[in-house]
Amino acid sequence: MQYQQILNTIETEILALKNTGNVASYIPELAKVDANKLGMHLYCNDASHYGFGNEDERFSIQSISKVFSLTLAMSLLDDTLFERVDVEPSGDPFNSLIQLEYENGIPRNPLINAGALVIADTLISTLENPKKDFLDFIHKITNNTTIKSNQKVFDSEKRYSHRNASLLNLMKSFGNIKNDIETVLDLYIFQCAIEMSCSELATAFMIYANAGKTLFNDTQLISPIKIKRINAIMQTCGFYDEAGEFSFRVGLPGKSGVGGGIAAIHPGQYAVTVWSPPLNPKGNSEHGMYALERLTTLTGYSIF
Repeated sequence: MQYQQILNTIETEILALKNTGNVASYIPELAKVDANKLGMHLYCNDASHYGFGNEDERFSIQSISKVFSLTLAMSLLDDTLFERVDVEPSGDPFNSLIQLEYENGIPRNPLINAGALVIADTLISTLENPKKDFLDFIHKITNNTTIKSNQKVFDSEKRYSHRNASLLNLMKSFGNIKNDIETVLDLYIFQCAIEMSCSELATAFMIYANAGKTLFNDTQLISPIKIKRINAIMQTCGFYDEAGEFSFRVGLPGKSGVGGGIAAIHPGQYAVTVWSPPLNPKGNSEHGMYALERLTTLTGYSIF
């Protein structure tokens, strides 16, 4: 497969498109990001790499981190985890309070805000040093110890975290949050403020394309059966109330973040990431969605 040629075609097409999306502004620090940034990276199971643009520039991964927190929680806990968070698509905005109230404080899935907050709560109950242990996990799946959380983004997000605090308070009223609300909120914002590049994210996501093993040192970090379940959750829930559209257009398990990043995988084939900050009305990268749709169209392969 001529992947670099395909990526070059995608880059050319995107550069000819107009930006009609908007950079996330509800976190003021994210609003400062250049809307014209564009990068894409493909990491194949034969260890080959392809990419273009700002593929090595770090950006705020935001909700992509929810996949990593879910993976860490599933590696430490048994299926009782899913008594506190469901695995169904939400069909509602990622920060919906109405759905959570209606369903008695049990979030629809781990990839919406409420679900990721429950996962953060379980990690605080399980780990001795949750922030350090979370970052250590990222370092382990990327083979890169320089990745860290951006303090400016953390502070900016913390100042405007009222809705996430509301989600936590509502869930605590139903008995589904066990730890101090500020402690849970701090861990959640810390993970969202982690900065990674497209190439680093593709390396991290290779464990989802490679049955739970890192490709760079062949270490089994989580069982294949749990990876299968995580991939299924990404397929059905990774893009909030646009998950069906992403499956229809792209046909890969993946996860988006309001920093403009999208990470996706083709099991047994590759991990791919794209970064373009302007978001569509659903909160997903407008040109990122386009790039991944073109990738599966031009290669002729998706999981379907």
